[in-house]
Amino acid sequence: MALLYSLCCVSFSALVIVALYVSPVVSTSRRVLGDYGKLENGFRVTLKHVDSSKNLTKWERIQRGIKRGNHRLQRLNAMVLAASGDSAEVQVPIVAGNGEFLMDLSIGTPPNSYSAILDTGSDLIWTQCKPCTQCFDQSTPIFDPQKSSTFTKLSCSSDLCEALPQSTCSDGSCEYLYTYGDYSSTQGVMATETFKFDSVSVPNIGFGCGEDNEGDGFSQGAGLVGLGRGPLSLVSQLKEPKFSYCLTAMDETQKSLLLMGSIASANESLGEMRTTPLIRNPSQPSFYYLSLQGITVGSTRLPIKESTFALEDNGSGGVIIDSGTTITYLEQAAFSVLKKAFILEMKLPVDPLSSTGLDLCFTLPSGSTQVRVPKLVFHFDGADLDLPAENYMIADSSSGVICLAMGGSSGMSIFGNVQQQNMLVVHDLEKETVSFI
Repeated sequence: MALLYSLCCVSFSALVIVALYVSPVVSTSRRVLGDYGKLENGFRVTLKHVDSSKNLTKWERIQRGIKRGNHRLQRLNAMVLAASGDSAEVQVPIVAGNGEFLMDLSIGTPPNSYSAILDTGSDLIWTQCKPCTQCFDQSTPIFDPQKSSTFTKLSCSSDLCEALPQSTCSDGSCEYLYTYGDYSSTQGVMATETFKFDSVSVPNIGFGCGEDNEGDGFSQGAGLVGLGRGPLSLVSQLKEPKFSYCLTAMDETQKSLLLMGSIASANESLGEMRTTPLIRNPSQPSFYYLSLQGITVGSTRLPIKESTFALEDNGSGGVIIDSGTTITYLEQAAFSVLKKAFILEMKLPVDPLSSTGLDLCFTLPSGSTQVRVPKLVFHFDGADLDLPAENYMIADSSSGVICLAMGGSSGMSIFGNVQQQNMLVVHDLEKETVSFI
């Protein structure tokens, strides 16, 4: 494959522009990302943010993402509670909120192009199919399996059919029902098809041909590509133990990038690699769990017990890394400690009437062009991740506020995509690690 050049670049001068009033004194932006190097037995796909085609400001995109992120947090918590036998605790109606990034791909012979939601929090690959008994509107034509010469239904005895959480057998074919922990679901027949990613065609990918699809969050794309750890996901089906992504900031004109495969070589300008182990959760095997051991704000390690972020024996709690959730959510007690620390460090008046959807905002000084931002470090097992300021502070000139892009959670904690932006995030399922570069 040709050399891959970074689509995710940020410099110190860009930091001031991206964050508006923010000019961090303690925390500094990452160096410019250089050439990723060659891929071994893989491909790359450009990603676009779900709101990229809309005429929105960065602030408006953040607000829309926070709303979707709250829905997604509820959905993921509902899935974990259901798996742990505590689903009765879920008392509020929730909607899909299934992802923040779309990938373009083609399916069938001849190929039919569409955009799918990229989801590291689920496994199944699916798209809407004719004939539809219940389908949402999508911008591309609905896939018609009768017009593809490579469409083959899966038998009930196939490994992928047996891997489904819910399936039935009809005339020897595997029919599925896949739910997302809320009122959203897809239902149809399991099949194999030829998928095309950029210029690379891959035959016999198992997917759901959905004829009954319900959920408000799905209308962002024409289906979903699961990148979870389970056997139904694209990662597992390709038998490729490594994938990575680089997500640009929401207001960047450059595209984000998904790399499927091992990077054979990398330019030194990519910078330091910080690697932390992945943790398995038997009751929720699709999620990528990390071991978060503590947090530093400014020069102070916060008084948070390490057990606060631990994965419980019943499968609840823990910290997942997720590309489909906008901001980071921390267990509520930990977030309260973090919030107090930022109030002390920022030395700005707290904005009590903020309508941003964020839990902590400060009033910007009138006429100011620079604001001191405290350093923020996430201490993962074996990896101290010192975040650049644009990855956790968001300013808006029209509202006159600067806000912390994080929130509290009553269940699991989630390391969101704003905190991951402008760095290469590498999942190595062979070594059971996640690396930040």
